[in-house]
Amino acid sequence: MKKRIITVLTLSFLFITAVFSQTSLYSPGKLAGDKNLKDSFIPPDQKGVQEDFWKVEDKILLYHFTQGKGKPVLILHGGPGMPPYKPWKGLASVKGYSFAYYHQRGCGKSTRPVDKFESQNFLQNMSILNKLLGIKTQLADIERIRHLLKQDKLILIGHSYGAFLATLYAFEFPERVEKLVLISPADILSLPSTHGGMDRMRKHLSLEEQAEFDAFLKEYFNYGAIFQKSEDELARINSGFAKFYVAALRKIGVGLAEETEETKGLGGWMVHALYLSLGMKYDLREYVKKITAPVLVIHGARDIQSEAASQEYAALVQKGIFKVMAEASHFAFDEKPEEFASLISDFFSR
Repeated sequence: MKKRIITVLTLSFLFITAVFSQTSLYSPGKLAGDKNLKDSFIPPDQKGVQEDFWKVEDKILLYHFTQGKGKPVLILHGGPGMPPYKPWKGLASVKGYSFAYYHQRGCGKSTRPVDKFESQNFLQNMSILNKLLGIKTQLADIERIRHLLKQDKLILIGHSYGAFLATLYAFEFPERVEKLVLISPADILSLPSTHGGMDRMRKHLSLEEQAEFDAFLKEYFNYGAIFQKSEDELARINSGFAKFYVAALRKIGVGLAEETEETKGLGGWMVHALYLSLGMKYDLREYVKKITAPVLVIHGARDIQSEAASQEYAALVQKGIFKVMAEASHFAFDEKPEEFASLISDFFSR
């Protein structure tokens, strides 16, 4: 009996891994005509909605705040699921623009539409997550925000995972993008990664920390048991990544607080909905080549992430500019605000 149970569990795990690795619920380049989205790209009426929230679907509210005055610029935060609670220092001196920050659905103060699943049906739950929190829905929210900002074309600034999200929006809605700024864009244009991915961070950890990190990843990516967990449980597990990231940064002389407001507001299901909707094997680089809007890619020379990964974004687009900030790491906008502001102001004036 014990052997039979182990065999069943092994087969179940292999089935889930095979489905996850081969099934992408996102078809790049087809979002504008997607009929399977839960709601349309036109946001509902905002009557009765609090001033610091956008209503993008009937039961979905996105928290937002603004920095500065002038032409709207939309900020896409990283993580995934690590929302900002205060404006970036590097945008404070950029005049003529209002920078709109928002918490992506499923994290921070925005609506978290999933708590816990009653069913353990993997494929059914994947489908639910995809519709409520997957990559297509996150991209659709940007288009809805464009309507709420009353802009024919958007200027987008994306950081890390948010830069990846901005890139996807730009090839899904090319006629709706005026300019793109990508700050340390996430090394996930294709998977498996060609630039080192998490291994680049892991090599900076001690042997003891590496063992802890490996155990963390085993729990983090335990998709065989994921639908037994709740939003709070997943958010707690997801927040564990910060410990290792901060430890790796300190090894190269970069100081960063392990816990911030952003990590406290970290998403749970949202993070894994994005992974599940993309799959473990894909390549989006051919689609990035279709982006015609001017693109500025900024990379911190002290970033753990590969400079080659950032360079790839700039090289793929048709009008890419690549800039390295010598004394910055992954958070250039707060580490070197004056230099960052100068780069942004110069790019916006072109």
